[in-house]
Amino acid sequence: MSAEDTLPNLLAEHVKVPSVDDFRTEFSTHPPRFLLIYGSLRERSFSRLVIEECARLLRHFGAETKIFNPSGLPLADAADETHPKVAELRDLVLWSEGHVWCSPERHGAMTGLMKTQIDWIPLSLGAVRPTQGKTLAVLQVEGGSQSFNTVNQLRVLGRWMRMLTIPNQSSVPKAFLEFDEDGRMKPSGYYNRIVDVMEELVRFTLLTRDHADYLVDRYSERVESAEALMQRVNQRSL
Repeated sequence: MSAEDTLPNLLAEHVKVPSVDDFRTEFSTHPPRFLLIYGSLRERSFSRLVIEECARLLRHFGAETKIFNPSGLPLADAADETHPKVAELRDLVLWSEGHVWCSPERHGAMTGLMKTQIDWIPLSLGAVRPTQGKTLAVLQVEGGSQSFNTVNQLRVLGRWMRMLTIPNQSSVPKAFLEFDEDGRMKPSGYYNRIVDVMEELVRFTLLTRDHADYLVDRYSERVESAEALMQRVNQRSL
């Protein structure tokens, strides 16, 4: 190794060189578990109708699904984590292996209700990171012309929550034209795209769920954990 290739700031004892040998060769066989979240409380909520269509597709692909009803969920910090709706949401997050998020676009952004739900999901619950390494599909609906503002915002949040957001996504313009009186989505290119997204979500989840801890294992966190442990040891010895 030349002097130019040396890494003097790298702590070798915390380095894990990636290798295919680190991946598991035995895979879980239970149905993948998905939590689905929507962002509107309207009686005829098109984000909810999209979520219900997604749930049907996921079940058709062999998955287990649970849809969170956000009615009664308080604003973030307006209650504590013992609130029944907050506890319900967090239990569903822990149960899930992947998520589907769909929000209407309102004033060029996701709705406050959608953000409130995500704000109630912590980055950590004790020693557990409830969203880290889980898959995520993002969708949006609009009352007018098509845009991608909301799915772009949801991607940012998914990254912040340390989720594996799949490449595909869906944006449904003029959603009021895409559903029949029974709330079922009509045949269209938009419906086909949602099928694409759900197919991809199941595939990515099957690929990654057994390797989630490995995929999000970080050098910086290993260093921080070792430093924190050393500090605790030093404090005890004083």
